[in-house]
Amino acid sequence: MKKVLINTFGCQMNEHDSEKIAWIMEGMGYGPTMDKEEADVIIFNTCAVRKSAEDRVFGQLGELKELKRRKPEIVLALCGCMMQRDDIRSYFLKKHRHIDIVFGTNNIHKLPQLLNRHQESGKLVVDIVEDTREIEESVEADRKYSYKSYVNIMYGCNNFCTYCIVPYTRGREKSRDPESIIREITDLAANGTKEITLLGQNVNSYGKTLDRDYSFVDLLKDINEIDGIERIRFMTSHPKDFSRELALAYTSLDKLSPHLHLPVQSGSNRILRSMNRNYTREDYLEKVSWIKELVPDISITTDLIVGFPGETEEDFMDTVRLCQEVRFDSAFTFLYSVREGTKAASMHDQVSDELKHERFQRLLDTLHPIGLELNRRLIGTIQKVLVEEVSKNDENMLSGRTDGGKLVHFRGTEDLIGKLVNIDIREAKTFTLEGVLV
Repeated sequence: MKKVLINTFGCQMNEHDSEKIAWIMEGMGYGPTMDKEEADVIIFNTCAVRKSAEDRVFGQLGELKELKRRKPEIVLALCGCMMQRDDIRSYFLKKHRHIDIVFGTNNIHKLPQLLNRHQESGKLVVDIVEDTREIEESVEADRKYSYKSYVNIMYGCNNFCTYCIVPYTRGREKSRDPESIIREITDLAANGTKEITLLGQNVNSYGKTLDRDYSFVDLLKDINEIDGIERIRFMTSHPKDFSRELALAYTSLDKLSPHLHLPVQSGSNRILRSMNRNYTREDYLEKVSWIKELVPDISITTDLIVGFPGETEEDFMDTVRLCQEVRFDSAFTFLYSVREGTKAASMHDQVSDELKHERFQRLLDTLHPIGLELNRRLIGTIQKVLVEEVSKNDENMLSGRTDGGKLVHFRGTEDLIGKLVNIDIREAKTFTLEGVLV
Protein backbone atom coordinates (compact mmCIF):
# COMPACT_ATOMS: atom_id res chain seq x y z
CA MET A 1 0.00 0.00 0.00
CA LYS A 2 1.20 3.51 -0.79
CA LYS A 3 1.60 5.86 2.17
CA VAL A 4 0.48 9.43 2.94
CA LEU A 5 1.71 11.68 5.73
CA ILE A 6 -0.72 14.45 6.73
CA ASN A 7 0.73 17.21 8.90
CA THR A 8 -1.97 19.41 10.45
CA PHE A 9 -1.50 22.93 11.78
CA GLY A 10 -4.18 25.00 13.50
CA CYS A 11 -7.64 24.55 14.93
CA GLN A 12 -10.23 21.78 15.26
CA MET A 13 -11.61 22.81 11.87
CA ASN A 14 -8.24 21.97 10.31
CA GLU A 15 -8.04 18.71 12.25
CA HIS A 16 -11.41 17.66 10.88
CA ASP A 17 -10.42 18.71 7.36
CA SER A 18 -7.39 16.43 7.72
CA GLU A 19 -9.70 13.57 8.69
CA LYS A 20 -11.55 14.16 5.43
CA ILE A 21 -8.28 14.24 3.48
CA ALA A 22 -7.25 10.95 5.12
CA TRP A 23 -10.57 9.36 4.06
CA ILE A 24 -10.09 10.54 0.46
CA MET A 25 -6.53 9.25 0.35
CA GLU A 26 -7.55 5.91 1.84
CA GLY A 27 -10.09 5.57 -0.96
CA MET A 28 -7.22 6.03 -3.41
CA GLY A 29 -5.19 3.26 -1.80
CA TYR A 30 -2.99 5.31 0.54
CA GLY A 31 -2.42 4.20 4.12
CA PRO A 32 -1.30 6.58 6.89
CA THR A 33 2.29 7.05 8.03
CA MET A 34 4.17 9.42 10.31
CA ASP A 35 7.52 8.63 8.67
CA LYS A 36 8.34 11.08 5.88
CA GLU A 37 10.96 8.67 4.53
CA GLU A 38 8.33 6.04 3.67
CA ALA A 39 5.67 8.49 2.51
CA ASP A 40 4.63 8.64 -1.15
CA VAL A 41 2.60 11.81 -0.55
CA ILE A 42 3.10 14.47 2.13
CA ILE A 43 0.29 16.97 2.73
CA PHE A 44 0.63 20.07 4.91
CA ASN A 45 -2.79 21.34 6.06
CA THR A 46 -1.96 24.90 7.03
CA CYS A 47 -3.31 27.58 9.38
CA ALA A 48 -3.21 31.35 8.83
CA VAL A 49 -4.59 32.48 12.20
CA ARG A 50 -1.30 32.55 14.15
CA LYS A 51 2.10 33.58 12.84
CA SER A 52 3.69 30.80 14.89
CA ALA A 53 1.77 28.21 12.84
CA GLU A 54 2.93 29.85 9.60
CA ASP A 55 6.54 29.83 10.79
CA ARG A 56 6.35 26.10 11.55
CA VAL A 57 5.05 25.42 8.04
CA PHE A 58 7.88 27.45 6.48
CA GLY A 59 10.48 25.62 8.59
CA GLN A 60 9.19 22.10 8.01
CA LEU A 61 8.60 22.67 4.31
CA GLY A 62 12.18 23.86 3.91
CA GLU A 63 13.38 20.63 5.49
CA LEU A 64 11.64 18.65 2.72
CA LYS A 65 13.83 20.09 -0.05
CA GLU A 66 16.51 17.48 0.56
CA LEU A 67 13.91 14.70 0.70
CA LYS A 68 12.47 15.84 -2.64
CA ARG A 69 15.99 15.85 -4.15
CA ARG A 70 16.59 12.26 -2.99
CA LYS A 71 13.06 11.07 -3.83
CA PRO A 72 11.84 13.15 -6.79
CA GLU A 73 8.79 10.91 -7.17
CA ILE A 74 7.39 11.95 -3.75
CA VAL A 75 4.40 14.32 -4.02
CA LEU A 76 4.37 17.39 -1.75
CA ALA A 77 1.02 19.15 -1.33
CA LEU A 78 -0.05 22.28 0.54
CA CYS A 79 -3.63 23.06 1.50
CA GLY A 80 -5.60 24.93 4.14
CA CYS A 81 -6.04 28.54 5.17
CA MET A 82 -2.58 29.82 4.24
CA MET A 83 -3.15 28.76 0.65
CA GLN A 84 -6.28 30.93 0.40
CA ARG A 85 -4.11 34.06 0.75
CA ASP A 86 -2.62 35.31 -2.52
CA ASP A 87 0.46 36.85 -0.92
CA ILE A 88 1.48 33.76 1.05
CA ARG A 89 0.65 31.37 -1.78
CA SER A 90 2.78 33.40 -4.20
CA TYR A 91 5.66 33.49 -1.72
CA PHE A 92 5.51 29.73 -1.20
CA LEU A 93 5.48 28.98 -4.91
CA LYS A 94 8.40 31.32 -5.53
CA LYS A 95 10.56 30.18 -2.63
CA HIS A 96 9.63 26.48 -2.47
CA ARG A 97 9.72 25.15 -6.02
CA HIS A 98 9.64 21.56 -4.74
CA ILE A 99 5.88 21.88 -4.06
CA ASP A 100 3.70 19.82 -6.41
CA ILE A 101 0.07 20.55 -5.49
CA VAL A 102 -1.63 23.55 -3.88
CA PHE A 103 -5.32 23.65 -2.96
CA GLY A 104 -7.46 25.57 -0.47
CA THR A 105 -10.11 25.08 2.18
CA ASN A 106 -13.02 25.00 -0.26
CA ASN A 107 -12.08 22.18 -2.62
CA ILE A 108 -10.79 19.27 -0.55
CA HIS A 109 -13.15 16.98 -2.47
CA LYS A 110 -11.13 17.62 -5.66
CA LEU A 111 -7.92 16.14 -4.22
CA PRO A 112 -8.08 12.89 -6.27
CA GLN A 113 -8.23 14.71 -9.60
CA LEU A 114 -5.54 17.18 -8.52
CA LEU A 115 -3.23 14.31 -7.58
CA ASN A 116 -3.95 12.51 -10.84
CA ARG A 117 -3.37 15.68 -12.83
CA HIS A 118 0.05 16.17 -11.26
CA GLN A 119 1.07 12.52 -11.66
CA GLU A 120 0.11 12.56 -15.32
CA SER A 121 1.77 15.88 -16.18
CA GLY A 122 4.59 16.09 -13.64
CA LYS A 123 3.77 19.79 -13.31
CA LEU A 124 2.69 22.03 -10.45
CA VAL A 125 -1.08 21.97 -9.91
CA VAL A 126 -2.77 24.94 -8.20
CA ASP A 127 -6.52 24.91 -7.57
CA ILE A 128 -8.00 27.55 -5.26
CA VAL A 129 -11.70 28.34 -4.89
CA GLU A 130 -12.05 31.91 -3.67
CA ASP A 131 -15.77 32.02 -3.03
CA THR A 132 -17.56 30.38 -0.11
CA ARG A 133 -17.30 26.64 -0.44
CA GLU A 134 -20.03 24.57 -1.98
CA ILE A 135 -20.78 22.04 0.74
CA GLU A 136 -19.79 18.61 -0.55
CA GLU A 137 -21.72 16.10 1.59
CA SER A 138 -20.25 13.03 -0.12
CA VAL A 139 -16.85 13.57 1.54
CA GLU A 140 -16.63 11.48 4.68
CA ALA A 141 -13.79 11.36 7.21
CA ASP A 142 -11.23 8.89 8.51
CA ARG A 143 -11.96 9.61 12.17
CA LYS A 144 -8.97 9.81 14.49
CA TYR A 145 -11.06 8.44 17.38
CA SER A 146 -13.98 6.01 17.35
CA TYR A 147 -15.61 7.30 20.53
CA LYS A 148 -15.56 11.06 19.87
CA SER A 149 -15.89 13.00 16.65
CA TYR A 150 -15.89 16.49 15.19
CA VAL A 151 -18.83 17.42 12.99
CA ASN A 152 -18.86 20.57 10.86
CA ILE A 153 -22.27 22.22 10.94
CA MET A 154 -21.27 25.33 8.98
CA TYR A 155 -18.37 26.89 7.13
CA GLY A 156 -16.96 30.39 6.89
CA CYS A 157 -17.55 33.52 8.94
CA ASN A 158 -19.34 36.86 8.49
CA ASN A 159 -18.00 38.71 11.52
CA PHE A 160 -14.77 40.28 10.23
CA CYS A 161 -13.09 40.84 13.58
CA THR A 162 -10.27 43.26 12.80
CA TYR A 163 -7.53 40.89 14.02
CA CYS A 164 -8.79 37.75 12.23
CA ILE A 165 -7.94 36.41 8.78
CA VAL A 166 -10.54 33.59 8.81
CA PRO A 167 -13.28 35.31 6.72
CA TYR A 168 -10.68 35.87 4.01
CA THR A 169 -9.43 32.27 4.05
CA ARG A 170 -12.59 30.24 4.71
CA GLY A 171 -15.08 32.52 3.01
CA ARG A 172 -18.52 33.70 4.03
CA GLU A 173 -20.82 31.83 6.34
CA LYS A 174 -22.85 28.89 5.04
CA SER A 175 -24.81 26.31 7.06
CA ARG A 176 -25.08 22.63 6.25
CA ASP A 177 -28.54 21.13 5.84
CA PRO A 178 -29.71 19.72 9.19
CA GLU A 179 -30.79 16.42 7.60
CA SER A 180 -27.22 15.80 6.47
CA ILE A 181 -25.81 16.65 9.91
CA ILE A 182 -28.33 14.38 11.66
CA ARG A 183 -27.57 11.56 9.24
CA GLU A 184 -23.81 11.92 9.81
CA ILE A 185 -24.17 11.90 13.60
CA THR A 186 -26.62 8.97 13.52
CA ASP A 187 -24.07 6.97 11.52
CA LEU A 188 -21.31 7.95 13.96
CA ALA A 189 -23.43 6.82 16.92
CA ALA A 190 -24.10 3.48 15.21
CA ASN A 191 -20.34 3.01 14.95
CA GLY A 192 -19.63 3.72 18.61
CA THR A 193 -19.24 7.48 18.87
CA LYS A 194 -20.39 8.71 22.28
CA GLU A 195 -19.34 12.36 22.13
CA ILE A 196 -19.65 14.81 19.27
CA THR A 197 -18.30 18.35 19.00
CA LEU A 198 -20.16 20.61 16.59
CA LEU A 199 -17.80 22.94 14.73
CA GLY A 200 -18.30 26.36 13.21
CA GLN A 201 -16.62 29.76 13.37
CA ASN A 202 -19.83 30.99 15.03
CA VAL A 203 -22.23 28.14 15.74
CA ASN A 204 -24.76 30.56 17.27
CA SER A 205 -25.56 31.88 13.80
CA TYR A 206 -26.19 28.41 12.39
CA GLY A 207 -29.27 28.28 10.17
CA LYS A 208 -29.23 31.83 8.83
CA THR A 209 -28.39 30.67 5.30
CA LEU A 210 -30.94 27.85 5.25
CA ASP A 211 -34.15 28.12 3.25
CA ARG A 212 -36.28 27.57 6.36
CA ASP A 213 -36.65 28.74 9.96
CA TYR A 214 -34.27 26.38 11.76
CA SER A 215 -31.82 27.54 14.44
CA PHE A 216 -28.81 26.19 16.28
CA VAL A 217 -31.04 25.30 19.23
CA ASP A 218 -33.35 23.37 16.88
CA LEU A 219 -30.31 21.41 15.71
CA LEU A 220 -29.23 20.69 19.29
CA LYS A 221 -32.72 19.40 20.12
CA ASP A 222 -32.67 17.01 17.16
CA ILE A 223 -29.17 15.73 17.96
CA ASN A 224 -30.21 15.20 21.58
CA GLU A 225 -32.69 12.57 20.34
CA ILE A 226 -30.08 10.42 18.59
CA ASP A 227 -29.58 7.08 20.33
CA GLY A 228 -25.99 6.32 21.30
CA ILE A 229 -24.79 9.91 21.55
CA GLU A 230 -24.17 10.71 25.21
CA ARG A 231 -22.43 14.08 25.03
CA ILE A 232 -22.88 17.11 22.80
CA ARG A 233 -20.28 19.88 22.74
CA PHE A 234 -19.85 22.85 20.40
CA MET A 235 -17.40 25.57 19.48
CA THR A 236 -16.98 28.36 18.80
CA SER A 237 -19.80 30.46 20.25
CA HIS A 238 -19.81 34.20 19.52
CA PRO A 239 -21.07 36.33 22.45
CA LYS A 240 -23.04 38.74 20.25
CA ASP A 241 -25.28 35.87 19.07
CA PHE A 242 -25.47 33.90 22.33
CA SER A 243 -29.19 33.81 23.05
CA ARG A 244 -31.39 33.24 26.06
CA GLU A 245 -32.87 30.32 24.10
CA LEU A 246 -29.43 28.67 23.90
CA ALA A 247 -28.85 29.28 27.61
CA LEU A 248 -32.17 27.58 28.37
CA ALA A 249 -31.18 24.60 26.19
CA TYR A 250 -28.66 23.63 28.87
CA THR A 251 -31.54 23.00 31.26
CA SER A 252 -33.70 20.92 28.89
CA LEU A 253 -31.21 18.87 26.83
CA ASP A 254 -29.72 16.11 28.95
CA LYS A 255 -26.87 15.35 26.52
CA LEU A 256 -25.64 18.94 26.20
CA SER A 257 -22.44 19.05 28.24
CA PRO A 258 -22.33 21.71 30.99
CA HIS A 259 -19.43 23.53 29.36
CA LEU A 260 -19.57 26.82 27.47
CA HIS A 261 -16.61 28.19 25.53
CA LEU A 262 -17.48 31.86 25.03
CA PRO A 263 -14.52 33.89 23.72
CA VAL A 264 -14.51 37.42 25.14
CA GLN A 265 -11.07 38.49 23.75
CA SER A 266 -10.96 41.68 25.88
CA GLY A 267 -12.70 43.21 28.87
CA SER A 268 -12.37 46.76 27.52
CA ASN A 269 -15.27 48.28 25.62
CA ARG A 270 -12.89 50.52 23.71
CA ILE A 271 -10.79 47.55 22.57
CA LEU A 272 -13.88 45.46 21.79
CA ARG A 273 -15.06 48.24 19.46
CA SER A 274 -11.65 48.37 17.84
CA MET A 275 -11.81 44.58 17.40
CA ASN A 276 -15.28 44.86 15.79
CA ARG A 277 -16.70 42.33 18.23
CA ASN A 278 -20.18 43.96 18.32
CA TYR A 279 -20.85 43.51 22.04
CA THR A 280 -19.82 45.30 25.23
CA ARG A 281 -18.36 43.93 28.44
CA GLU A 282 -21.79 44.57 29.98
CA ASP A 283 -23.46 42.45 27.28
CA TYR A 284 -20.98 39.66 27.93
CA LEU A 285 -21.41 39.74 31.70
CA GLU A 286 -25.20 39.69 31.33
CA LYS A 287 -25.06 36.55 29.18
CA VAL A 288 -22.67 34.86 31.60
CA SER A 289 -25.11 35.66 34.40
CA TRP A 290 -27.92 33.99 32.42
CA ILE A 291 -26.08 30.73 32.09
CA LYS A 292 -24.70 30.72 35.64
CA GLU A 293 -28.20 31.31 37.03
CA LEU A 294 -29.58 28.43 34.97
CA VAL A 295 -26.62 26.04 35.37
CA PRO A 296 -24.65 27.04 38.51
CA ASP A 297 -21.98 24.35 38.05
CA ILE A 298 -21.30 25.05 34.37
CA SER A 299 -17.67 25.25 33.25
CA ILE A 300 -17.01 28.51 31.38
CA THR A 301 -13.88 28.95 29.27
CA THR A 302 -12.80 31.75 26.98
CA ASP A 303 -10.21 33.23 24.61
CA LEU A 304 -8.23 36.35 25.52
CA ILE A 305 -5.91 38.53 23.44
CA VAL A 306 -3.21 40.55 25.19
CA GLY A 307 -1.60 43.57 23.56
CA PHE A 308 -4.13 44.44 20.87
CA PRO A 309 -3.13 47.69 19.10
CA GLY A 310 -3.85 50.71 21.29
CA GLU A 311 -4.38 48.67 24.47
CA THR A 312 -3.65 50.89 27.47
CA GLU A 313 -3.00 49.84 31.04
CA GLU A 314 -6.62 50.67 31.88
CA ASP A 315 -7.86 48.56 28.97
CA PHE A 316 -5.75 45.66 30.18
CA MET A 317 -7.01 46.06 33.75
CA ASP A 318 -10.58 45.95 32.42
CA THR A 319 -9.73 42.50 31.08
CA VAL A 320 -8.24 41.45 34.42
CA ARG A 321 -11.30 42.70 36.29
CA LEU A 322 -13.64 40.87 33.91
CA CYS A 323 -11.75 37.63 34.51
CA GLN A 324 -12.05 38.14 38.26
CA GLU A 325 -15.77 38.73 37.93
CA VAL A 326 -16.59 35.84 35.56
CA ARG A 327 -14.11 33.40 37.17
CA PHE A 328 -13.26 31.34 34.10
CA ASP A 329 -12.41 27.68 34.59
CA SER A 330 -9.65 28.16 32.02
CA ALA A 331 -8.71 30.41 29.12
CA PHE A 332 -6.78 30.26 25.89
CA THR A 333 -4.56 33.32 26.13
CA PHE A 334 -2.75 34.83 23.14
CA LEU A 335 -0.27 37.58 22.53
CA TYR A 336 -1.63 39.73 19.71
CA SER A 337 0.28 39.05 16.51
CA VAL A 338 0.01 41.04 13.30
CA ARG A 339 -1.83 39.21 10.53
CA GLU A 340 -1.20 40.90 7.20
CA GLY A 341 -4.46 41.48 5.35
CA THR A 342 -6.44 42.34 8.49
CA LYS A 343 -7.54 45.82 9.52
CA ALA A 344 -5.67 45.60 12.84
CA ALA A 345 -2.36 45.09 11.03
CA SER A 346 -2.40 48.72 9.87
CA MET A 347 -3.54 50.20 13.18
CA HIS A 348 -1.32 52.67 14.98
CA ASP A 349 -0.15 52.26 18.57
CA GLN A 350 1.07 48.68 18.24
CA VAL A 351 2.00 47.44 21.72
CA SER A 352 5.64 46.50 22.30
CA ASP A 353 6.55 42.84 22.70
CA GLU A 354 8.06 43.57 26.11
CA LEU A 355 4.81 45.08 27.39
CA LYS A 356 2.74 42.29 25.83
CA HIS A 357 4.76 39.65 27.68
CA GLU A 358 4.59 41.55 30.96
CA ARG A 359 0.82 41.87 30.73
CA PHE A 360 0.47 38.28 29.56
CA GLN A 361 2.17 37.02 32.72
CA ARG A 362 0.00 39.24 34.92
CA LEU A 363 -3.10 37.85 33.22
CA LEU A 364 -1.94 34.28 33.86
CA ASP A 365 -1.27 35.20 37.49
CA THR A 366 -4.94 36.21 37.68
CA LEU A 367 -6.40 33.23 35.79
CA HIS A 368 -4.43 30.33 37.27
CA PRO A 369 -5.44 30.72 40.95
CA ILE A 370 -9.09 30.96 39.91
CA GLY A 371 -8.81 27.78 37.82
CA LEU A 372 -7.12 25.96 40.70
CA GLU A 373 -9.79 27.04 43.17
CA LEU A 374 -12.59 25.90 40.88
CA ASN A 375 -10.87 22.55 40.35
CA ARG A 376 -10.43 22.08 44.10
CA ARG A 377 -14.19 22.35 44.54
CA LEU A 378 -14.48 19.05 42.66
CA ILE A 379 -12.38 17.13 45.20
CA GLY A 380 -14.59 14.50 46.81
CA THR A 381 -17.10 14.45 43.95
CA ILE A 382 -17.77 11.60 41.55
CA GLN A 383 -17.24 12.69 37.93
CA LYS A 384 -18.26 10.80 34.81
CA VAL A 385 -15.21 10.69 32.55
CA LEU A 386 -14.90 9.67 28.90
CA VAL A 387 -11.60 7.78 28.80
CA GLU A 388 -9.45 9.04 25.92
CA GLU A 389 -5.90 7.70 26.09
CA VAL A 390 -3.04 6.08 27.96
CA SER A 391 -0.56 8.45 29.52
CA LYS A 392 2.60 8.97 27.49
CA ASN A 393 4.65 8.91 30.70
CA ASP A 394 3.01 6.02 32.57
CA GLU A 395 1.30 3.09 30.83
CA ASN A 396 -0.75 2.44 33.96
CA MET A 397 -2.33 5.90 33.89
CA LEU A 398 -5.29 6.91 31.75
CA SER A 399 -6.74 10.32 31.00
CA GLY A 400 -10.13 11.57 29.94
CA ARG A 401 -12.52 14.46 30.33
CA THR A 402 -15.48 15.20 32.56
CA ASP A 403 -18.80 16.44 31.26
CA GLY A 404 -17.55 19.95 31.96
CA GLY A 405 -14.40 19.39 29.91
CA LYS A 406 -11.95 18.98 32.81
CA LEU A 407 -8.93 16.74 32.14
CA VAL A 408 -8.67 13.85 34.64
CA HIS A 409 -5.81 11.40 35.23
CA PHE A 410 -6.37 8.05 36.97
CA ARG A 411 -5.03 4.50 37.11
CA GLY A 412 -6.68 2.03 34.79
CA THR A 413 -6.28 -0.42 31.93
CA GLU A 414 -6.23 0.30 28.21
CA ASP A 415 -9.51 -1.56 27.61
CA LEU A 416 -11.34 1.37 29.26
CA ILE A 417 -10.49 3.74 26.41
CA GLY A 418 -13.68 4.97 24.76
CA LYS A 419 -15.84 4.15 27.77
CA LEU A 420 -17.58 6.41 30.26
CA VAL A 421 -16.44 5.65 33.80
CA ASN A 422 -17.00 7.16 37.25
CA ILE A 423 -13.97 8.74 38.91
CA ASP A 424 -13.68 9.81 42.55
CA ILE A 425 -11.72 13.09 42.40
CA ARG A 426 -8.94 13.09 45.01
CA GLU A 427 -6.55 15.85 43.93
CA ALA A 428 -6.76 19.09 41.94
CA LYS A 429 -4.12 21.01 40.04
CA THR A 430 -4.39 24.17 37.95
CA PHE A 431 -5.06 22.36 34.67
CA THR A 432 -5.88 18.78 35.68
CA LEU A 433 -7.66 16.59 38.20
CA GLU A 434 -6.55 13.25 39.62
CA GLY A 435 -8.79 10.54 40.92
CA VAL A 436 -9.61 6.90 41.47
CA LEU A 437 -11.80 4.62 39.40
CA VAL A 438 -15.03 3.84 41.26
